[in-house]
This record gives sequence, C-alpha cells and structure tokens, in this order.
Amino acid sequence: MVRPASEINWDKPYGNKEIRKNQLAAIELDTSSPEWIPCSVGMFPYVWKKYRDALKELVLAHPFIFGKNPHIPGDYDYIDSYHRVGEKTDNWDCGWQMAKEGYEGVVVKNPLADWSAFKTFNPKAKADPLQYNERGPRNMLSFAIGNYNAGLQGLMRSADGGRLFDQLYFLRGFANLMSDIARDHPMLPKLIQMLQDVRTAQLDQYYEIVHEQPDEHFIDIVSFHTDIGTQDRLMISPLKFRKYIKPLYAALFQRCRKEGSHVYLSSDGNLLSIVDDLIECGVSVHDPQERANTIPGIKKAYKRKMCVDLDLDRQIFPFATPEQLDRQIKRAVEELNGPNGGLMMKAEISDDNVPLENIEAICNAFEKYCITRK
Repeated sequence: MVRPASEINWDKPYGNKEIRKNQLAAIELDTSSPEWIPCSVGMFPYVWKKYRDALKELVLAHPFIFGKNPHIPGDYDYIDSYHRVGEKTDNWDCGWQMAKEGYEGVVVKNPLADWSAFKTFNPKAKADPLQYNERGPRNMLSFAIGNYNAGLQGLMRSADGGRLFDQLYFLRGFANLMSDIARDHPMLPKLIQMLQDVRTAQLDQYYEIVHEQPDEHFIDIVSFHTDIGTQDRLMISPLKFRKYIKPLYAALFQRCRKEGSHVYLSSDGNLLSIVDDLIECGVSVHDPQERANTIPGIKKAYKRKMCVDLDLDRQIFPFATPEQLDRQIKRAVEELNGPNGGLMMKAEISDDNVPLENIEAICNAFEKYCITRK
C-alpha cells in the first residue's frame, strides 16, 4: 500500500535520501527492509534562474524530498564559471567550451591528442593530486568537517572518487581513445595506469583522514563518474571493457570495499552487458537511465543483485502530463523494488522547458509511491 502525500509528516532538516540508516538498508539488499525508497529531485542552475521564487515555494512544500531546511540559491542568477558561455581550462589541461548558460560544456581541447605529449604531461591534477581536483583545489578540511557532522546527524558520509572512463576520452579525445582501444595501442595501458595512480592517491588521502579521527569518522560511500554507455550499448565492446577498463574499476572499487565503503557508480547510457562485471568490481549502486536501459532490462540485469538508483527518463519531462509522470514512477516502483530494498530513484530537472507543474507531479509521485506502509 502507498501513503498519500498529505499523510507525510517530515520534520528533518534534510531530505529523505540523506538518511544513512534507510539508504544503507536499500543498498545492502539482504540485511533489512528500508522504511522508504530513497528518492531525490535535482534542479540545474538554469531551472532556478527561470522559475525563481515559484520553484522555492515548490521546494519548501516538499520536505520529504528536500528537507525542512533545503538549500535555496541566494542568487537565482548565479552561474558558476564552468556553466557560463565561454571557454575554460581545467586542472587536467582539458579545454572546455560552454555553448549555453547553465549547462555542462564539452571538451574541445584534448591535451594528449598526440601521444608525443605524454612523456612530459604534468598538469596540476597529475602533478599534485592531493591538492587539486579536476576543477579546483581539494578542500580536505571541509571534507573532514562534513564527514564528522554527517556522522553525528545520522546522514550518509560520502567521498568523491572522480571521473574514470570519461576522463580518458577527455585527455585523448573520443575518436582517438576509441582507436586506441580497437587497435590495442601500446600507450593505452600507460594512460590508464596514470589515471589509476591519481585516483588511488586521492582515495588514500580520504582514508588517511578518517583513520586519524575518532570512531564517528567513516566513509559510507564513494562516488565515481564514468560515462561509458550510448543509448543502446557500451561505447566499446564488453571484451575490450574487460581487458582495459575493468581492471581499473576493480583496483579502485576494491580499495573502497576493503575499507568498508560502498561504491556508487554514475554512468549514463546502456550498461546492461556489463552489470555482472560491475558487481565483480565492487559496485554497490549504479544509476541506470530508464530510457537507455528500459524497466524490463533493468529488472532482468539488476534486481536482487545490485541496488539501482533509477535515473528517470528526463527526456519526457518537458512533454509528459502530470498523470503520465505519476504512472512512470508507479511502474518503476512496482517492477524494481524488492522486499529488502534494492531501489533508489532520482529525477534530474536538467531542461528549463520542464513545466513547473511537472516538477510538482514528480515530487508528489515520489511521496505517494516511495513511502510504503509496513
């Protein structure tokens, strides 16, 4: 049975997806049954810029999703430098070009497009990975304080593992990397090892910090970003994935699992052909896109084997009716949720053409179907 949204009494300052006990129950599958399906709604900056106070009122009206004290932008017009129209160079020396305000750009300058540059390649992110992330400095004091406070409040304690496969094609260029993989270029393992060394050093830094602190310090989950799928298949063959990319994933993910941390893998596209490989590598949660993988495909490949953080089909958000969105979420819950969890859900509002009533409909449906009566 489902509980009507009107019956929900959520008085916590943070949204439901941040609650550690419940999220771990959803992730771990065979330990206990979560009280609710962890779910979230995220808004891109341009959506805030368009709807402003009307969106603020909507967020405040849904504390189960956003918390009683949600983050509201202080300046609806603020756009960070990587989401403004123009060009930017990151700490890997990759050149970004942003074509529309408020949206992610594309890499147009690949510093290792020519293998001859590899020998002397030493950008900030590689030269000093303990000081620099992709787009700025690593603030480890902020991490330590946030980790400690999250533990005190019963929230998920997380760390960012960075980009993986996508970082490789940012550095080499997409066509170059595809050719390297297809032709088994002898420099490819060196590139992958370089990235693995950087990410391992950063993971070591996280764990050194928590080991030095009181018992309240722990990392519940480490998140990695690694877009490797297209709309209907992997970008590379499963065989090539197992030869070149799976060892990278396994080395990093097992490092986390040995520390007792779960691994969250964010990767767009269709990954159905390598779900079992991801589980072997140590992935605890993946966020398959509904459109690319389909509900039947996800049910067959993931259910009862790995927790799904279902990325709802954002391509229909601007065009669907509220009733259609309600049915979309209801179906996902009915098909993918298990008696011991295994399902989380998220709706990314990345298009400013999504009507406000549709954002409201998504929030209502989450409240309607994600809290179950015991």
